[in-house]
Amino acid sequence: MKTNYLLPNKYKLLGWPLFIFGLIGGIFISVSNFETTGPSIKVLSIYSESFIDSKNHFFKVIENEILDEIIAVFIIIGGLIVGFSKEKVEDEFIYKLRKDSLVWAIIFNYVILLFTILFIYDLAFFDVLVYNMFTPLIFFIIRFNFLKRKANSHDE
Repeated sequence: MKTNYLLPNKYKLLGWPLFIFGLIGGIFISVSNFETTGPSIKVLSIYSESFIDSKNHFFKVIENEILDEIIAVFIIIGGLIVGFSKEKVEDEFIYKLRKDSLVWAIIFNYVILLFTILFIYDLAFFDVLVYNMFTPLIFFIIRFNFLKRKANSHDE
């Protein structure tokens, strides 16, 4: 099975620590109600809205705490590396598991999003949208690895 879009298997060694560190950091920030004091640096903002004067700003350098951005980057890059790196044995069965897991993750994610659209409002809905950035990737990795381990346990 030729899969040009997958990274070599050795990249998983980099992806898992990034992904796990990002998830732990994300849980910590979420539990602390997004009130962390991380490093603050000047960054280029393509678009920002000022709380002070309620003006919109385009292409402006602003001061920003970047801890939440670093954690989000770790989750996304680590998750993509883990989810889209080849297995040691990449055959048609693994391809089918990968495809089925990806479809399941997208459907499950949108069912949850639909539920939250109907029953969660105000700023709590914004929190759901923030989590929703990461859930398809997380659901995919969990489902794919679960099915792979389940198949391996039946083989032994």
